[in-house]
Amino acid sequence: MQVFTYSGARFSPYGDDERPGTSDAPDTRGDWLAPRATGPLAARVRLPGSKSLTNRELVLSALADGPSLLRRPLHSRDSMLMIEALRSLGVQIDEVPGDGAYGPDVRITPPAELSGSTAIDCGLAGTVMRFLPPVAALALGPVAFDGDESARRRPMRTTVDSLRALGVDVNDDGRGALPFSLWGTGSVRGGEISIDASASSQFVSGLLLAAPRFTEGLVLRHTGDRLPSMPHIEMTIAALAARGVTVESPEPGVWVVPPGPIAGRTIDIEPDLSNAAPFLVAAIVSGGTVAVDGWPLSTTQVGADLETLLPLFGARVHRDGEALVVDGGPGLLGGAVVPGVDLDLSTGGELAPAIVALAALASGPSTITGIGHLRGHETDRLAALAAEITALGGAVTELDEGLAITPRPLHGAAWRAYEDHRMATAGAIIGLAVDGVLVDDIGSTAKTLPQFVELWNSMLDQTESSSSTP
Repeated sequence: MQVFTYSGARFSPYGDDERPGTSDAPDTRGDWLAPRATGPLAARVRLPGSKSLTNRELVLSALADGPSLLRRPLHSRDSMLMIEALRSLGVQIDEVPGDGAYGPDVRITPPAELSGSTAIDCGLAGTVMRFLPPVAALALGPVAFDGDESARRRPMRTTVDSLRALGVDVNDDGRGALPFSLWGTGSVRGGEISIDASASSQFVSGLLLAAPRFTEGLVLRHTGDRLPSMPHIEMTIAALAARGVTVESPEPGVWVVPPGPIAGRTIDIEPDLSNAAPFLVAAIVSGGTVAVDGWPLSTTQVGADLETLLPLFGARVHRDGEALVVDGGPGLLGGAVVPGVDLDLSTGGELAPAIVALAALASGPSTITGIGHLRGHETDRLAALAAEITALGGAVTELDEGLAITPRPLHGAAWRAYEDHRMATAGAIIGLAVDGVLVDDIGSTAKTLPQFVELWNSMLDQTESSSSTP
């Protein structure tokens, strides 16, 4: 099996008409015909760094008491939006040569004092719009936040309310959404506050990341009846611990962060395991094997759940050195029976689009629950998945907290991505088995995986027949 890596252009937060330094990037605007699988796979894929880890480490590096080096970070629209936002607050961020296949390492030098009097473009990045307002409150001067049109529909009231509870002057004209502005005074007192983070764990993570820099630290209490994506909060706590900050949780839904320094560190960024989902699912659809290199032995990434989720669909999963390998046997296209499942994905909702796409091709009905919070992601993913699969002839029913999928024969049609990278890759999965699936915006994958098309095409080129050719 050959290994494919991509070292092409990095994406900036600029619009399609102004992407400095990306003239060699493939043009992924417009319709993209999802390629059919031509046989069982024998593929290896190496993915770039985790978006969740990269953006957390960028924030912590900006707030640290000394320089940090991020090795093999993600270079995508979300990470570039974070970098440009931190630069606008006075943080020095430089690209330096590294050993990664997907771009340079990044050195971050925090300023003596964060500076305001700036505007931050959040794009469609939840980590930017929810992690940076508490950071900006530590700056001196006004900071305005806005983003893509779709970003203005994402829930932000918890961030606005939490800042006000911390004594920060915020002006949102009562919207509880972008755009809004705040006035930083150079410090935040901190103390004890209560929030409802039912819509996103990012509200908790954003406060925890900045909390060590609050004068009194933070005691944060979640008051809602649910808290989705707990592994992402655990990721935040682990990232803080690696920099010398111990977060205590005396009871569920309560976190205590002491005031104190955040250490500068050299950090190795793991591959993005959630972005591995479409590639590993492809082995079940096409048959054969797909290996993702660099899979960590232990991690806080929710993508690690794929190791136990995919066997529920009949796959065999094993490790081969530093790779995770999914063996789909003959695959759905080779006549394998792919059973339906009943799953609660409340801890790993970002895997839902890939899992739902697979369920739409399976041999029996599935019910995916615990994902009601996905209505507030890049798009309403429950409504979007139901609409697009139904448009291809499938049967999907929206539930209060999930989706019920009854497989039916599918046919080709337009597949709308809704500016959502995971909707775009879900369309690619279905296109493996269905002719004529036309994804309207595969370029939306630049949010977290600008190399998606190249990696996808290369994976499909690595078949069992090609690997046996002398």
